[in-house]
Amino acid sequence: MNSDKIKIGPERIGHRSLLKACGFTDEELGRPMIGVCSAQSEIVPGHVHLDTIAQAVKKGILAHGGTPVGFPSIGICDGIAMNHIGMHYSLPSRELVADSVESMAIAHAFDGLVLIPNCDKIVPGMLMAAARLNIPCVVVSGGPMLAGRVRDNTVSVSLTQTFEAVGAYAAGKMTDEEICELENSACPSCGSCAGMYTANSMNCLTEALGMGLPGNGTIPAVFSARVRLAKDAGAAVMKLVEKNLRPRDILTEAAFANALAVDMALGCSTNSMLHLPAIAREAGVTINLEIANAISARTPNLCRLAPSGSHHVEDLYYAGGVQAVMKELTKLGLLDTGLITVTGRTVAENLANARNMNSQVIRDAGNPYSRTGGIAVLKGNLAPLGAVVKRAAVAPEMLKHEGPARVFASEEASVEAILSGKIHKGDVVVIRYEGPKGGPGMREMLMPTSALAGMGLDKDVALITDGRFSGASRGASIGHVSPEAMIGGPIGLVNENDRILIDIDAGKIELLVPEGELAARRAAFAAPEPKVKTGYLARYARMVTGAENGAALL
Repeated sequence: MNSDKIKIGPERIGHRSLLKACGFTDEELGRPMIGVCSAQSEIVPGHVHLDTIAQAVKKGILAHGGTPVGFPSIGICDGIAMNHIGMHYSLPSRELVADSVESMAIAHAFDGLVLIPNCDKIVPGMLMAAARLNIPCVVVSGGPMLAGRVRDNTVSVSLTQTFEAVGAYAAGKMTDEEICELENSACPSCGSCAGMYTANSMNCLTEALGMGLPGNGTIPAVFSARVRLAKDAGAAVMKLVEKNLRPRDILTEAAFANALAVDMALGCSTNSMLHLPAIAREAGVTINLEIANAISARTPNLCRLAPSGSHHVEDLYYAGGVQAVMKELTKLGLLDTGLITVTGRTVAENLANARNMNSQVIRDAGNPYSRTGGIAVLKGNLAPLGAVVKRAAVAPEMLKHEGPARVFASEEASVEAILSGKIHKGDVVVIRYEGPKGGPGMREMLMPTSALAGMGLDKDVALITDGRFSGASRGASIGHVSPEAMIGGPIGLVNENDRILIDIDAGKIELLVPEGELAARRAAFAAPEPKVKTGYLARYARMVTGAENGAALL
């Protein structure tokens, strides 16, 4: 056992003494030591209940002959961090999560890990650590929040509506009473926010990758089935230790292809285009936008969950969950079903009893919302290395759009212009210097997209940024523009009222300015001073790669 290096032999007297100071008995030290890493805290609604999940995991480990050892992880709530300096820390915190799990696991010689995240950056951070460490690991998340109910108790709401309410209120479309009712109703329980936003996207993709048990992505946080799943996760990690089945045995190139297919079928958050490449990199696998685009081109979009539609993750759960979506994809031969998973069984074995129980929530493979995936990659002279859009959340009339650029150097400046009525139908809002280095931290632009939607402009105005978008964003919201402005990318060369062409079906994004003029602008370009010069964000900005590489650190 890996933990023998801190438990066995006379030279480990001091180590055993310290372990016994923690209360461990000789019997407990004779068993595999399994780290149970929980991101529980009292500030993240998706994480407030993770102590319950951790206790259930520990029971599963104990029941199957292991010794569970709890330790914490940080976790940021993107919703609370939104639209202020806190959002600069969201994406960079992914690397802190990965590094801290690595540090704890190696320093304490764990034989295996159960990783308990739930929200946006904690899930990929823990998966990155699992791939890097390559010791037996199972991920069991905290589960999605239930959708809220307002008015006559028949209208479902979630996080999307709360941020869009800012624009609606500014436009005089909502009263103070309606705002109060919405904020009191939108988030009715613990759990990750109820739509197919980044947290639930990554929890579902964890299941598709084979690193989470069936049900990981969709069992609601408040259901007792979630607790049972956690106990099963504790049992599963013990089997993985016994078989020496490790993350890199599971996280193969084919597994990432499966996950990308499920991503496109579900219509996941565009943030998956940052996280999957970063996780793959830790597993020694290359995933890039070209691969994602090729898979999107052959994968139908089967689900339209909020913000793309009216369904929520609890509806997906009742319809059969991720496994039912995967079963539909097998009808088209789009998954490798021979791959091993943390269940100890293959994908095919996991899917044996899966079925689609609601074709309104999960379209049949032969009757998709679209023949191509929910995420599209765009390229052109404005984004030579690529940009990403959640196609499933774009109104049909905005799939092709040409308009004048309205250029802003920060999220805050764009929001002020939107809320004060300075943005008009047909405009293309450009927000730059918000990329991984320029932000720093590649902030989510949920407030600008929500303000546009709330003011009724989401079907008339496009938004382009070298930052990124929340999974709750909808409309023609094009992010991850690469190269970013801070390193001289073409988005830094856009002038006010330049014409921009967006053609999502054709995968094009073009700045309609003659090349000679762009060359002159490029020669005169000078990057601004870094916004942050000290602390973690300054170190992050120096070391981070571009969005096209998952914004991973060098």
